[in-house]
Amino acid sequence: MASIEIKEVKSKKDLKKFIAFPDKLYKDNPYRVPPLHTFEKSTLDPDKNPAFDYCEAKYWLAYKDEKIVGRIAGILNPKSNEIWNEKMMRFGWIDFENDPEVSKALMQTVENWAKEKGMTGVHGPLGFTDMDLEGMLVEGFNEIATQAVLYNYPYYPQHMETLGYAKATDWIQYELKLDQKEVPEKIKRVSKIVQQKYNLRFKNFKKSKEVKPYAHQVFEIINKSYVDLYGFVPLTEKQIDYYTNMYFDMVNPKYVGFVVDENDRLVGFGLGVLSLSKAMIKAKGKLFPFGWYHILKALYKNDTIDLLLHAVLPEYKGKGVPAIFYEHMTQACIDNGVTTAVTSHILEDNKPSLQMFNAYNKRQHLRRRIYAKEL
Repeated sequence: MASIEIKEVKSKKDLKKFIAFPDKLYKDNPYRVPPLHTFEKSTLDPDKNPAFDYCEAKYWLAYKDEKIVGRIAGILNPKSNEIWNEKMMRFGWIDFENDPEVSKALMQTVENWAKEKGMTGVHGPLGFTDMDLEGMLVEGFNEIATQAVLYNYPYYPQHMETLGYAKATDWIQYELKLDQKEVPEKIKRVSKIVQQKYNLRFKNFKKSKEVKPYAHQVFEIINKSYVDLYGFVPLTEKQIDYYTNMYFDMVNPKYVGFVVDENDRLVGFGLGVLSLSKAMIKAKGKLFPFGWYHILKALYKNDTIDLLLHAVLPEYKGKGVPAIFYEHMTQACIDNGVTTAVTSHILEDNKPSLQMFNAYNKRQHLRRRIYAKEL
């Protein structure tokens, strides 16, 4: 039996192999949505990702008979450990063939580095920040993923549990059907009451460039409202600029829901984007030669929307503010022929966020898990 050899990624050539490996592992899989290689490279590059101002990371490839059979990243996030009062090493970007020796070798490599760095546990899949892909799929293997989440084969969780990893928390996602052709009455009623009671209003945008000036306020709200969510670390100014430049130029104002007070201060928001899942599958992780065409087409004509983010300032939580932005975003979907919406991944114990969608025709179709292990 051939042994498993673990090699650390040291060169640009190795990093390219690291990024490309899942494309081979999931070749012809109809459910996995491959991320763009350019985005992956930017995230994993210490010279481009501002998370490296305080994070350390190592990447490894697993080889068997000189063939790549797995990959994994180890991430040390000191800010996270300080905020959450723990000594945990993160793992992410984990993919492997259905071979217990491969998954064991990959996880032991991360665990060994964790011990070297004085850590007492390992958890993941997690990225550098909450903006990265996180969570291992445990339900919904026959569902097309969204572009903002991970996909994996059903054997992944089985391997993790065999290696002594246990559930730390789960995220779930809903699929909403908008085929009733009207905004749910409860959403409209609550929206009206909340706007009148708190002197709030919906902010209309006609062009994408009008949205970008509010990007900083969006991330400020995220920093304030996500503080209690699993593993969250507030974004730095450099990270806010990084994500603003990465994502906000592609925002379609039709599917942006911003709620402001009488001083035009952003108090809550919902961000949606027409689904790129099928387009990304066709693009196979690359913009060229034809990937850009599929993506551009999906951004203008689509029947599905991904609800990527939503948040409300802490002082407005529990007051019904999301009804305001979801009323307008739902109406925009109906007006433009969008019949399906997929929520962002929401922690299973985040009841207020989950209850927002009770007024819709919904089904839970995806569940992702963070696994953890004490060393």
